[in-house]
Formats: sequence, structure tokens, C-alpha cells
Amino acid sequence: MEQAQNRVERIYDQILAFATIYGGKIVLAIVTLVVGLWIIGWIVKLLSSMMTKRHVDRDVQPFLLSLVNGLLRVLLLLSIASTLGVQTTSFVAIIGAAGLAVGLALQGSLANFAGGVLILIFKPFRVGDLITAQGFTATVEAIRIFDTTLVTLDNKTIILPNGPLSTTAIVNISTRGIIRVDQVYGVGSQNDLDATKASFMRAIGSCPYALPDREHDVLIAKLNPNSREYDVRVWTKSEHYWDTYYYMLECIARQFVIDGIEAPKPKMFITNEE
Repeated sequence: MEQAQNRVERIYDQILAFATIYGGKIVLAIVTLVVGLWIIGWIVKLLSSMMTKRHVDRDVQPFLLSLVNGLLRVLLLLSIASTLGVQTTSFVAIIGAAGLAVGLALQGSLANFAGGVLILIFKPFRVGDLITAQGFTATVEAIRIFDTTLVTLDNKTIILPNGPLSTTAIVNISTRGIIRVDQVYGVGSQNDLDATKASFMRAIGSCPYALPDREHDVLIAKLNPNSREYDVRVWTKSEHYWDTYYYMLECIARQFVIDGIEAPKPKMFITNEE
């Protein structure tokens, strides 16, 4: 009976010693856990609200929120372990080594992922925009987290990885709503200047896509021995860029025939040498 009582007293002393040494740390760890989880929840809600205001793709939001939530929880657990006196150096080293290995293995995919996030957040272009990127001029059909799909005028599908796409120059033809179609035409120098310009202006006036409230230009760009080059600049809506471009080519060719505007004629200079 006395032995049992002694054992109970020793256990009680051990529990009391443990509580004296680690009690404060355990209470602090619990408080840290509760407050940390509340702060993480607040940060995730704030991030969700910001992404909604910036119109980040709804398919991407859950993934990003889960990623941020998971990373913050890992940091919280490491902080609690450090509070309890657990050596976290080895855990950090293991996590760092694993992250490095995964990063090296998925280097290209991570670059595309980061590029996709930047495109979805800052929106240099949207679905339906006509853009020029990576040497292609096409309409944006879809923006995904790893790649962007374009459709060319001849209905070809182009899939561009978001990594290079987010770090190179992008020309967004649709951003402003209106755009200027620039073309260069060569006309024979034997044609009258005023008659030639009037023929160009008639062709522009007949174009259904040319904006009536904008001033269109017909300018002499270069003088050659037997020809003149004209810059023809027509304003149109962004979605009608290619319609205007090809319409003007055909319409000007027809108008030249009607007005008798001739193409450049080669000249040959013959000198008599005795």
C-alpha cells in the first residue's frame, strides 16, 4: 500500500514539474494557435475579396486561396513548435530541400503557373481581344492557369505557355476600342496628285467600316523616279480591323480603275554613245 502511494506521489511530482516547466509554453501555444487561425482566416477572406474586385478568374480563386491558406498554416505550425521548444531547423531544412527538388522538377510548369497568375490578375488582355504576341496575331479564346489559347483568322488554334507570354511584349489591338489601319500604296508618278488623293478619299468614303467622325489621312510617303508611295490611314473599330484592311485593298483597286489611276510604269533611259 505504501509503495503504491509512493508511486502516485512520484507521478504527481513529475506532472507538477512538467506543468511548471511546460505549462506556460502550452498555454502560449494554444493561444498562438487560436489567434493564428483567426488571422489566417481574415487574410484569406481579404485576399478573396481583393481577387473578386479585380475580377480574377473564378476557376483560379479556390486554388490560390487554398495555396495561401496551406502555406500560412504550415508557418503557424512551425511557429507553435518553436514556442514549445521543438527544434524546427531540421523541419525547415527538409521542407526547403523538398521544395527545391519539386521546383527544379517543375521549373517550366511553375513559370507558366506564375505567368498565368500574373495574366489573370493584371489582365493585359481578356477573352475576345485581338492581340499580337509571340509572332502571332489572333483572338484570345481562353486564358487558363498554365496556357492561353488563341484562334487565328484562318481558324487555327494556337496554345501559348503563360510563362514566356507574361514576360514578352504583347500588342493588344482591342484595348482602345478603335484602331487605325495603315496601308502603303504605290501609284505611278504620271497620275495627277489631286486626282490620286481624291480617288483614295472616295474609296475610304465607301468603306462601311471607316468611322465617319474620325479624320482619315492620305499622305505622300516617298517619291521614286517613276512612282509615288502613299500612306493611307483609316480609323475603324477594333473588331473590324481585318475587315477594313481587306476591304480597302479591294475597294482602292476598283476605284483606281474607275478613276483611271495608273500603276507605276517602268522607265528606260537610253543614251547615245559615239
